[in-house]
Amino acid sequence: MALTIEVTHAGGKKVDALVNGFTIRTDQLPESGGEGSAPEPYMLFLASLATCTGIYIVGFCQVRDIPTEGLRIVQDHDFDEKTGKLKELKLTIHVPPGFPAKYLAAVRRVAAMCTVKRTIENPPDFVIEAIIDG
Repeated sequence: MALTIEVTHAGGKKVDALVNGFTIRTDQLPESGGEGSAPEPYMLFLASLATCTGIYIVGFCQVRDIPTEGLRIVQDHDFDEKTGKLKELKLTIHVPPGFPAKYLAAVRRVAAMCTVKRTIENPPDFVIEAIIDG
């Protein structure tokens, strides 16, 4: 399977990505020269992990007819003060009252199956080219 994402400059520090017919807009914060009109790319990366986890958990619940109202995931981040790099990422899954306790361990296992998480754990090879169109 192949996937192509096309990125274009939308003015200022804004960069848009066209993915499967959807436009994902990004910008930089004002202190980084942007307008703050959209999330920064790195924030979308972090959010992709939390939302991927959410999709896996929702799917788990739906298969078992477990209500998902009130379900939420909180993702906390710890960054290295010197380098600014992400040191630790913590996902806390909050299940609603009445959630079957017998499924708590299974929900943690399902959360660990998130495709974004697995990609980070086993990163792909990167090939970067620059060409002149014409």
